[in-house]
Amino acid sequence: MTEYKLVVVGDGGVGKSALTIQLIQNHFVEEYDPTIEDSYRKQVVIDGETCLLDILDTAGQEEYSAMRDQYMRTGEGFLLVFAVNESKSFENVANYREQIRRVKDSDDVPMVLVGNKCDLAQRAVDGRTVADAARAYGATFIFIRFSF
Repeated sequence: MTEYKLVVVGDGGVGKSALTIQLIQNHFVEEYDPTIEDSYRKQVVIDGETCLLDILDTAGQEEYSAMRDQYMRTGEGFLLVFAVNESKSFENVANYREQIRRVKDSDDVPMVLVGNKCDLAQRAVDGRTVADAARAYGATFIFIRFSF
């Protein structure tokens, strides 16, 4: 069975854990509990093939930034998560992307740009800006509705 190592990165509080737990357990986590590092596994079918996703939910707080190189080195695909109501979290996605490219020593790393908390009325980042960034990154982008 093919295994894919996915890493979820982004600033603290953008909803990385809520997104990951929703995928793994079909359960929405309402309270914010800062993550240091959590690992999850889920069997899925991709293009008709059964695969195992090994998902690493990472710390967004700056005090854990020293750990990033290590998990970026082992990741095969990355979810760059930001909150649509926090422009700084979107701006910082570029820093995560550059760090991934530097650590992997490659411009060809699979990435998905994820705009979270789309259900909130307040928007600090518009869709066109995200689409432009995704094109520049060579990444896919999606918007999702997890907020707390």
